[in-house]
Amino acid sequence: MPGRFAVSGAPLFHRSEQLVGADVMARLREARVILFGVGGVGSWCAEALVRSGVGHLALVDSDRVCITNVNRQVQALPETVGCFKVDALADRLRRVNPDADIRTHREAYGEDTAGTFGMESYDYVLDAIDTLSRKLGLIIQALSMGRKVYSSMSASARLDPTRVRVCSVWETRDCPLARKIRKRLRHHGVTSDLTVVYSEELLEDRGGAPVCGSAACHCPRFEVPEGAPGAGPGEWCSHKASLNGSMMPVVATFGLTLASLVLQDVFRLVNSQGAATLAPGHPAV
Repeated sequence: MPGRFAVSGAPLFHRSEQLVGADVMARLREARVILFGVGGVGSWCAEALVRSGVGHLALVDSDRVCITNVNRQVQALPETVGCFKVDALADRLRRVNPDADIRTHREAYGEDTAGTFGMESYDYVLDAIDTLSRKLGLIIQALSMGRKVYSSMSASARLDPTRVRVCSVWETRDCPLARKIRKRLRHHGVTSDLTVVYSEELLEDRGGAPVCGSAACHCPRFEVPEGAPGAGPGEWCSHKASLNGSMMPVVATFGLTLASLVLQDVFRLVNSQGAATLAPGHPAV
């Protein structure tokens, strides 16, 4: 039974319903979205999805909040440092919409976890992973399963949100990460289309070498008992090939744009097909 905030005409989504109509809002309440990575891009994406009426959202990330995340991540506050990012974000989102079904996975996508997320049950797979090998693995798996996939390229080393773009990964310009993704997709024989959010801008860091991942790293290093939820490294910085500076206006724009792709797709489906399914194998409710 829908809660008082989820029913048609509820004041929580009154302005949204004014714009897109009751049918679209009903479809958004039934939409199932899984989001991989809830850092700068992913956290804003999740915020936008829940505030726009998406009723079922799974958050996947093994990382914990670091003090260096406060400059750009929704759930990052001095008091949440050390908390799992998915937990801190889920708490916030449930306060935004108590009726939303928010699920959390305190683990990273990888070869050993790829089959544990039930990806086939989701209508949309959103990629905001910032590690190349894991990002590529997720994209290939989701595409092979026929999921609707939207992927964020790198939002770091950018300052101008007006240069954020949406297009096929095969058509991006001046984006080193998209170039690497294309090369590796070809290597794996993948030619499917993939819609990405990217920026044509690329700046050089001016703050010297990053301390992240070094002995001077600010990230909390927690010892988690083997086999316990969230077992694994307390920080991911040392696992990344490179680290660049980033600012909230750009990473938030990436995240909001990623969320908007879901909203626009639902709007198109409802208005072009009426009772069409959200994704293969998922009948309209």
